[in-house]
Amino acid sequence: MLSLRELRRATAALERERLGARLERAVQADDFELVLSLSGGGGRPAREKCHLLLSCRPGFARLSALAKPRKAPPTPPGFASYLRAHLEGGRLQEVRIVDDDRQASLRFETAEGSMSLLLSILGPRSNVYLIDGEGILVGSQRPLDRTRRDLRGGEPWRSPETRPPTEGEDRFAERGEEELLAAIEEHYAALEGGAREESRLQRIAQALKKHRARVERKLRGLEGDAEAGAAAPEIQRQGELLKSALGSLRPGADHALVKNFETGEEVRIPLDPALSPAENLEQIFKRARKAGRQALRAQQELGELRGRLEEIDALRARCDALAEGGEPSQAELEAFEATRAIRRLLDRYHPAPAAGKPAAEKKAAWKIGKHEIPPRLQPKRYRTSDGLEIWVGRSDEGNDLLTTRLASGRDLFFHLEGSPGSHVILRTGGRGDPPPESLLEAGELAVHFSKQKNATRASVHVAPVKHVSKPSGTKPGLVYVHRGRTIDLRRDRARLKRILDSRIDD
Repeated sequence: MLSLRELRRATAALERERLGARLERAVQADDFELVLSLSGGGGRPAREKCHLLLSCRPGFARLSALAKPRKAPPTPPGFASYLRAHLEGGRLQEVRIVDDDRQASLRFETAEGSMSLLLSILGPRSNVYLIDGEGILVGSQRPLDRTRRDLRGGEPWRSPETRPPTEGEDRFAERGEEELLAAIEEHYAALEGGAREESRLQRIAQALKKHRARVERKLRGLEGDAEAGAAAPEIQRQGELLKSALGSLRPGADHALVKNFETGEEVRIPLDPALSPAENLEQIFKRARKAGRQALRAQQELGELRGRLEEIDALRARCDALAEGGEPSQAELEAFEATRAIRRLLDRYHPAPAAGKPAAEKKAAWKIGKHEIPPRLQPKRYRTSDGLEIWVGRSDEGNDLLTTRLASGRDLFFHLEGSPGSHVILRTGGRGDPPPESLLEAGELAVHFSKQKNATRASVHVAPVKHVSKPSGTKPGLVYVHRGRTIDLRRDRARLKRILDSRIDD
């Protein structure tokens, strides 16, 4: 990641080269990269564009310039959607370092006022934050529970309470200001490429290791079956001896002493007292047949498994050769990864996430003060198309906690008059004018989680949480709303599906 000295130079170069530029488009390529396409600025014509990268990828966080923009995903993440709705079209008015730390602030002037994107480089906790003109945290690219648990949306932004880093070295000292941002990207793109190839090899090596352990476990089990099967002739011989003496056996005996006429020795055969002599005989022959089948199957499969181990070891040797032979080329890796055996192993041990379903995030602990809220009282969370969150109570007790303790005063409370249902809260981030589409999506959830869920139209009452009260002694889930307005909601199945699919906690 960039040192403080390098980040100072990068921000100074950006301010000198692009101050006044217009933000044409914001693209969030993945969880860590945000690309801002700027036009003009610094006295340049509007047709001259710059694709600025704000990367918060751990180990590779940076401010740099791309030769061409990243491809946008089919469904923009919530953070990017919010930027498109509220930041695109704004002008870059200031670029600066915040609190002498590795934090670069890009302030834009928009029709809605001043808003800043802040790239915070904190190693594994790096993130990009959106802060309004009053210093209120509006949103973040990565979840706050992964980077800054001390921050909450809708509350004032605070710099981390850590000692600012030293200035550090400048690895790009020989590069001029005009080429600095491109040089930074060239350097880190090469590092990231190498790290990706190494990660791919590590995944393959882990898959091979797991599969070998699995085959070895199965091999040991079959070897045990083969050993047990070796006893089949002896069990069969006991059955034949018992059959010859069946008429002399007494019911309820736990063993039989039978003379082997070939050797002259007396053989002791265990019996089940709960079974008749004939049933004991049948049980012994059944055991002999089962042991014989196990032995035959084990012998057939042991050779196959030993051959599979040899194949795995050959693949591991090839993987080790790629790892030890310096940095492998992308073509070599892709050819190895594309082999049928490796592809099947990766699908089994490292499957790709299902399309449209991002990998599940670890849940953050919900707390009030030092007390953790049990899962049954934690609200369901959804993200609107504008990047805001909607919280929905799970029960009467959870409704009370949500509305009276978790929600902020400027958040909006949604409910249906005279119809029981979950409390629905739109987290506004302290704004007094949340986007209309977010209001409609919250209204859809309020109807969906009520007794009128199948209605085609509904009157949804909306009020700031500060105008909602719960008198002492009232039953759980019951609150009084003092002000607000009513939305005449015409139900939209597509909108409901979109917001239900946006759930951000499972």
